[in-house]
Amino acid sequence: MTTTGAATIVRENPARPSETVGAVGVSTPADVDVVVRRADSAQRAWAARTLTERCALVRDAAAVLDPTFVDATAVTLARELGKPLPDARGEIGFASVWLRWAADNAERVLAEHEIDDAQGRMLIRRAPFGVVAAVTPWNAPVILSLLKVAPALVAGNAVVVKPSPFAPLAVTAVVRRLAEALPAGLVDIVHGGPEVGEALVGHPLVRKIAFTGGDVVARAICATAATRLTPTVMELGGNDAAILLDDAHLDEAALDRLVVASYATSGQVCMASKRIYAPRHRLAEVVSGLEAAAERMISLGDPLAEGVSVGPVVTRAAQERLERLAVDSAALGGQVREVGTVDASLDESGYFVRPRLVLGLDASAPLVCEEQFGPLLPVLPYDDLDALVAEHNAAELGLAGSVWSADEERAFAVARRLETGFVFVNTHNRTGLALRAPFGGVKRSGYGREYGDEGLLEYTQSCVVNAPAAFRPGADPAGASARAYPGQG
Repeated sequence: MTTTGAATIVRENPARPSETVGAVGVSTPADVDVVVRRADSAQRAWAARTLTERCALVRDAAAVLDPTFVDATAVTLARELGKPLPDARGEIGFASVWLRWAADNAERVLAEHEIDDAQGRMLIRRAPFGVVAAVTPWNAPVILSLLKVAPALVAGNAVVVKPSPFAPLAVTAVVRRLAEALPAGLVDIVHGGPEVGEALVGHPLVRKIAFTGGDVVARAICATAATRLTPTVMELGGNDAAILLDDAHLDEAALDRLVVASYATSGQVCMASKRIYAPRHRLAEVVSGLEAAAERMISLGDPLAEGVSVGPVVTRAAQERLERLAVDSAALGGQVREVGTVDASLDESGYFVRPRLVLGLDASAPLVCEEQFGPLLPVLPYDDLDALVAEHNAAELGLAGSVWSADEERAFAVARRLETGFVFVNTHNRTGLALRAPFGGVKRSGYGREYGDEGLLEYTQSCVVNAPAAFRPGADPAGASARAYPGQG
């Protein structure tokens, strides 16, 4: 990382705001230029290696995220973000697993494909773009960066990461650790606000942009990318619905999964369950079950304290916005119920928001129709499944959702009707992810995919070498040149 400016980003602990966790230097546009040009030079040599060589080097690099490093960096992540320590440890460990998965599967997915038949000989190869700019958010900074870094690297690209100023420390440690295990300049990181982001995504040597975050920043990135026709992949927000069918089997384990899906990371997850729909005749049962599950699963407190499962939200501004949203929901007739327990470690000065269930709202309430990104969960009854599906599909967001049923075929049938990029069945959020399953949204929730084969292909472009049969050595091309278009008789 090159930093010539004197400014720094200082990150406080959201659980104890008077406590400084660390700081990073702010990059200047000139720094960005140096980093990108260095990455471009490194990429050319990297792309010249075979796919097998690149995969082996990425696999070796994953090994440097060893248990000792993971444990130390998880403490940093928990302190800078407010994510409970077990979750922080899991995020960094999962990033290492994803690196290995990308390295283990890239040769299968990205290998050259050749056809030699009566029509001629054709070679299809997957070529890298060059330098990839990865602009990533604060809520899962390590894994959301590595979801871009890993496939980009095995495909032959270089990567420059620009993380959020709200969680820059752990991801910097991870990127630097990987960079030390790879050719110099191939992976790097820059820090700063909009000016730095603009310098990165608008750089003439950046050939692809991968972004996870909100639609306001996404529009700004796309506007800049459009000036150079730089391709982008966008994983944006969601207002994900959990739809409980009338035959849903809601034992304690299922309700525990639903609570975790809704309140993990204080609800600050793009694919979290952000609203729950229950058949009207089962509403009371669902609400009491969720309250009991919250007592089992939610302990609000300091993220480093043992047994704490929900920490603070990321900033004071986020805390204030969510508390206003709770007050406004009550003013609209909502019944706002606190759930879970409060751990003795909670510091009242921290950015804590008590997890809540909210009942009695209609579809027009902001908490229902907008992404809240916090631990406020509306639960709504429905009478007609077809009407609910139509209402769901009328929304502009379509990242993820879930369908819960004792009949898997019925759940899949309903899932097929939902206009969303990813549908979980009988679970939701991270318990329903699979490395092989491509993830991404439709409509205003973005385009392009992460995870799975599609997540690897996202960082390549197909390049073709074609020798038509008529013009191959030894063939008789007579009359072939008179045919203006393929297939013309």
